[in-house]
Amino acid sequence: MRWEDFRRSDNIEDRRGQRGMRAGGIGIGTVLVLGLVGWALGIDPRLLIGGAEMLQRTTQTQQAPTKTPSGTPSDQIGQFVSAVVGDTEDRWRAIFKDSGRQYEAPRLVMFDGVTASACGTAQSAMGPFYCPLDKRVFLDTGFFTELERRFRGCSGKACQFSAAYVIAHEIGHHVQNQLGILEKVRGMQQRVDKVEANRLQVMVELQADCFAGVWANHAQKQYSFIEPGDVEAAMQTASAIGDDALQRQTQGRVVPDSFTHGSSEQRMRWFMTGLKSGSASDCNTFGAEKL
Repeated sequence: MRWEDFRRSDNIEDRRGQRGMRAGGIGIGTVLVLGLVGWALGIDPRLLIGGAEMLQRTTQTQQAPTKTPSGTPSDQIGQFVSAVVGDTEDRWRAIFKDSGRQYEAPRLVMFDGVTASACGTAQSAMGPFYCPLDKRVFLDTGFFTELERRFRGCSGKACQFSAAYVIAHEIGHHVQNQLGILEKVRGMQQRVDKVEANRLQVMVELQADCFAGVWANHAQKQYSFIEPGDVEAAMQTASAIGDDALQRQTQGRVVPDSFTHGSSEQRMRWFMTGLKSGSASDCNTFGAEKL
């Protein structure tokens, strides 16, 4: 994948390396020192240690929160993410303009481990996700390594297109949010049982896969950025993160009624639908005869 010519987005919040307040408690060295001081002065060491812990908690509470850097990160991973996001902004802005709409770009939050979102705590184990409440995509960049190590979805440089597909999928959810699709689906899900609600969620996810393909189609016309093996790697990734593949891997059996993202075959097929046609109107999973 040749992404170097993509415009870099500055709609990036880089929270990597940030940590919340340290866990309560003081170091063992401090405990030993306070114990000796208490023994020398005839004071119960527990009183000194308790006072030190209280002072530490007060100091931590008063500390100003770390300011989140925003803009284009300078490291290689940050540059790659910023480039992919930047190009999705350019492609979707043009697509929306053609239909008389205005595209408002989301922000992407890069983090490691855990961070906060308007939709609740974001954790690396959750994988990348889009929060419609704050219009942000949350991405623990360790997920890219996980794609190669755990899912065996790609290897080497070919992983870049797979990673771009994942990012474009989450951006696809923002497109759905802009079009009012997510709000409409949430209303429908509240009126049906769990099986039907899951089925509606599958439609949402497959449409986001298709929108990812639409982005790749338009970016390809602009830059011819796709290299041999890229699409195959993305398809391997789509197959690896299909509900049936994940269920088979984690529980040894497949339960279609519990699908929330679609099967491997469905995810591959809908991504290719968008990639081949380049038309968002062809991504209407809600009106399709076959999911």
